[in-house]
Amino acid sequence: MKLLQKYIYFFSFILFFINTCYSEYSSGFHFPNEKEEIIDGFFSKSRHTNNWAVLVDTSRYWFNYRHIANVLSIYRTVKRLGIPDSNIILMLADDVACNPRNQFQATVYNNAERKIDLYGDNIEVDYRGYEVTVENFIRLLTDRHLPDTPRSKRLLSDDRSNVLVYMTGHGGEEFLKFQDTEEISSYDVADAFEQMWEKRRYNELLFMIDTCQASSMFSRVYSPNILATGSSLTGQNSYSHHLDPELGVSVIDRFTYYNLETLEYVTLKSQKTLQYLVIN
Repeated sequence: MKLLQKYIYFFSFILFFINTCYSEYSSGFHFPNEKEEIIDGFFSKSRHTNNWAVLVDTSRYWFNYRHIANVLSIYRTVKRLGIPDSNIILMLADDVACNPRNQFQATVYNNAERKIDLYGDNIEVDYRGYEVTVENFIRLLTDRHLPDTPRSKRLLSDDRSNVLVYMTGHGGEEFLKFQDTEEISSYDVADAFEQMWEKRRYNELLFMIDTCQASSMFSRVYSPNILATGSSLTGQNSYSHHLDPELGVSVIDRFTYYNLETLEYVTLKSQKTLQYLVIN
C-alpha cells in the first residue's frame, strides 16, 4: 500500500504546493535508516505543473462550528500560498456565519481572540448546504457529473496536477458522516482515488482528514502517488483545541490548529520540506 500512515502533519502540504522537485513514492515508511531515501524518492522527477484543492466540511449545526472553521482555515492558507479560487473546490455543509446564535454575524473565527475573520474575505463556496453529499463528493473526484453541472463545481485536474483533498467532520472506524444523514466509507474513498488515477486526474495526491479514527479512512487506499495523514489512529478520538466563551462552542480542532500554527511561518519562498520535519 502506497501510504504514509504516520503523523507527518502539514509540512507535506508545503512540499506539494511550494517546492518543485517531486517524485513517485516507492515503498512504506521505515525508521530510521530509510526515511531520507523514501522522502526524496517520493518527490523527484515530477511532471507536476498545476495545483488543486478539494476542501470539505461534512458537518451541519451550530455545535459543529469548529469543523467549518477548520476547513476555512485551510482554505485561507492554500489561497495565501498561491492556489487561486478557480483551482479550489470548497464544500460547506452549513453556514454558521449567518446562524442566529452567532453574535458576530457574517463571521467565522478559528481562535477565541477573533483576530482573523475566515468568512468575510472573498470566500467562494462551490457546494453549500444540502449540496454537500457523498454522491456529489464522489462525482467531483471522479468527474462523473450530471450534464448541467457548471464548470465552477468541477475538479478540472489532469495527470500533471497535484491535488490536496482535505476533509473534516465526525467519523468512526472506516467511515465519515455527511450531515448526520449518510456516510462515506474508506472503500468509497479508495475507489474514488483509484478512478482518479485511472482517468489521469492527478499526478500526486495529498489526503488529509481531521476526524475521529482518521487513519482508518485511508486504510483501504491502494492507488499510487498518494500521501495520506490524519488527526488520529484507528481506535482513537480527535479533539477540539479550545472554545470561545462568547460563542459557546469550540472554534477549531487540535490537528488543524497545530498544522496552521506551523504554516503561518511559511511563505511562497520558504524551502521547508517534509524531510526537514521528519528528521527534526
